[in-house]
Amino acid sequence: MYIDKFFNPQSVAIIGATEDPQNITSTIIQNLFQMGFKGSVVPVNPHHDTVFGLKCYPSLSDIKEQIDLSVIAISSSHVIEILDQHIESGIKNCIIISGGFAEIGDKGEAIEENIKRISRENGIRIIGPNCLGVLDNYSDFSTFFLPWSKVKRPSKGYLSILSQSGSYSISMLDMLSLEGIGVSKFVSYGNRADVGESELIEYLTDDESTKVIGIYMESVDDGRRFITASSRCSRDKHMVVLKVGREDSGVDAARSHTGAIAGKYEVYKAAFKKSGIVEVDNLEEFIDACKVLSMQKPARGNRILVLTNGGGFGVAVSDLCCAKDLDVASTPSQIKESLSNHFPEFFILNNPIDLTGSSGDEDFGTVLQTAFVDNDYFDAAIVIPLMPPQTMTERVVDIISQSADESGKPVVVCTISGEYTKKTKEQFELKGIPVFPSPARAVKAMSILVDRGKAHGI
Repeated sequence: MYIDKFFNPQSVAIIGATEDPQNITSTIIQNLFQMGFKGSVVPVNPHHDTVFGLKCYPSLSDIKEQIDLSVIAISSSHVIEILDQHIESGIKNCIIISGGFAEIGDKGEAIEENIKRISRENGIRIIGPNCLGVLDNYSDFSTFFLPWSKVKRPSKGYLSILSQSGSYSISMLDMLSLEGIGVSKFVSYGNRADVGESELIEYLTDDESTKVIGIYMESVDDGRRFITASSRCSRDKHMVVLKVGREDSGVDAARSHTGAIAGKYEVYKAAFKKSGIVEVDNLEEFIDACKVLSMQKPARGNRILVLTNGGGFGVAVSDLCCAKDLDVASTPSQIKESLSNHFPEFFILNNPIDLTGSSGDEDFGTVLQTAFVDNDYFDAAIVIPLMPPQTMTERVVDIISQSADESGKPVVVCTISGEYTKKTKEQFELKGIPVFPSPARAVKAMSILVDRGKAHGI
C-alpha cells in the first residue's frame, strides 16, 4: 500500500516550493500542472504565502489535510528537520530529490545514515536521496524536475524503468520518446536509502500496466531478495538490466555517484542468469531490448525467415543470425514451388529470400502469406524492406503488419534510415512492429525474442 502512494498520491507536499524558474521545485509543480495531475499540490515554504496561486504553508505541521507524499528539494543539511515534521504529521511517504549525502563522503554519509534510521524507526518510506523520483503515466504524476519542453514525456505504454542514475533516466526518457516506446512507470531512486529495486520489482510484478521492466543498475540492495523477486517476476514478465560498475574504475565511479558499493560483476552476472533476466551491454542495447519485448511476443523456436528486396542485406543478416545461433533454415521445397508460381526466375527464393529491386509491396505480402502465415515452418521473421525503389510504397507497412498479426509470430523490421524511410519506420511502430536501423541491431533484438521463448518454454 505504501509503495503505491509513490505513484498514485491524492495529495503531495512540495518542500521548498517556489516560483523561481531556477529552482527545481518550480519545474516539478509546473510539470504536474501540464500533465493534468488530479490530486492536490501543497507548497511548503516559510518564505511564501502562495506559489503559482496555491496556498503555501510554513511547515508540514501547519497543513490540515492528510498528505500522502512529500517531495523534498532543499539543502541536505535541513532534511532531518523536515523528516521530524513527517513524524509529527503522520506522513509515511517521502521522495528526497536533494543531493549531498553518501555520494559526497563522510559528512553526507552521516546524514544519510540518520535518514535510514528515521525511516526504519518510524515506518516512513523513502525514495532517494539524490534522485529524480517517479513518473507515472497512468496517474499523470511526476516529480521529475526537467521541463517537458526539454525532455519529451513518453506516451503511455507497458514498460517500466528503474534507474539509480538520474542522467541515464533523462537520456532513457528522450530515447524512449524518440523510439515511440510507451512507458507505464519510471523510478529514479539514487542513493537508495530505503526503497530499492527489489521492493520496486515486487510492486511492479503485480502492476497490470507493467509488462516489461528495464533496470539501470550500479549495485543491488539485497541480493537474496532481488533474486527471489526477479525470479517470480520473470515468469510472467520480461526483465532487462544494464549493469554498470563492472570494472574497478566503474566501481569507484559508482561509489562517488550514488554511494553504491558495486561488488563483483561475476556474482551479478550469475544472479541475472538465475533470475531469468536479459542482460545487455550498453544503453543502445537496453533501449532495443525494451522495445522489442514491449512490442513483440517471444519466439517459439529459432528458425528465422529473412525477407528483403536487397540481397546484400539478406546476406549480412544471415551471417549475423548464425553468430547468434539463429537458424536461417533453407526454404522448404513446397514453399519454394508455391512461390515460384508468382515470381520471375530471378527472385531468390532460398532463405534469405531476395525479391530484388524489381519487387513491390504486394510481393512482400505474397511471401509472408505463403511462407509465414499459411505455413508453420518458420518461427519468426526479419524483414528488410528497402524503400527507395519506385515500386515500394508506404502500403508495405500495412501488408507486413497484417501478415505479422495473422501469423501470431514475432516479426522485426530493419530499415536503413533516410527521410522517407523514417516516416515508414514510424508507421510500422504505430502498428506494433519494432524497427531497427541496422542488421546487427535487428538480429540482436530477434535473438532476445528467441531466448525469451526458450526461457518461457514456448
